[in-house]
Amino acid sequence: MDAGSGFGQYVYYLSSKNKGWHITGVDVKEEQVKDCNEFFSRIKRQDRVQFQYGDLTKLSVEGGYDLVVSVDVMEHIEDDEGVLKNLYQTMNPGGMIIISTPSDQGGSDAHHHEAEHDDGVTGFIDEHVRDGYNLQEIIQKLKKAGFKDVDARYSYGWPGKISWKLSMKYPIVMLNATKVFFILLPFYYLITFPFSFVLNIMDVRGNHKKGTGLIVKAFK
Repeated sequence: MDAGSGFGQYVYYLSSKNKGWHITGVDVKEEQVKDCNEFFSRIKRQDRVQFQYGDLTKLSVEGGYDLVVSVDVMEHIEDDEGVLKNLYQTMNPGGMIIISTPSDQGGSDAHHHEAEHDDGVTGFIDEHVRDGYNLQEIIQKLKKAGFKDVDARYSYGWPGKISWKLSMKYPIVMLNATKVFFILLPFYYLITFPFSFVLNIMDVRGNHKKGTGLIVKAFK
């Protein structure tokens, strides 16, 4: 299950990895659920992929999932402990959960929507209810929900941080400044994407002492 599936990009990736996997995307936005079901029907994966409306704070599915992924979701939910308990209940014994979420080292910008950062750029990340997670905090919350063998590490160390600025932050800032950049965007990525790709590989393979993101895995 992709808990908070959004546009379905992670479901698409997972469904491309193994044709034997049955995957459910759950999201609170009905329009995105509808669009994703239509897309996966067009590409003939509707027999093993389905999206459904669901509020993770009220999820009541009992068992069934061997893997749950949640990417950039937990920072949007006030009752995160309730969600973790609900996700635990959806999983089979021995199942694994993988969470990617901002850390408390500047990953969320939750309290700086209108404030100017030290680099002179205004924060643009909206709808976050907390300013990222402390490493020990998210470990404790997962254990409280019943998970075991919890492993949490920093992501977006220096390689990932540079890559994020090149591939996400700067393009958004420039698009907000002028719509002319829509024309230049393909050429911008033609130049910057190879560097961002290598930096991302370095980031996920590295062991960082600090970072603006967290990657967490745990087992039922």
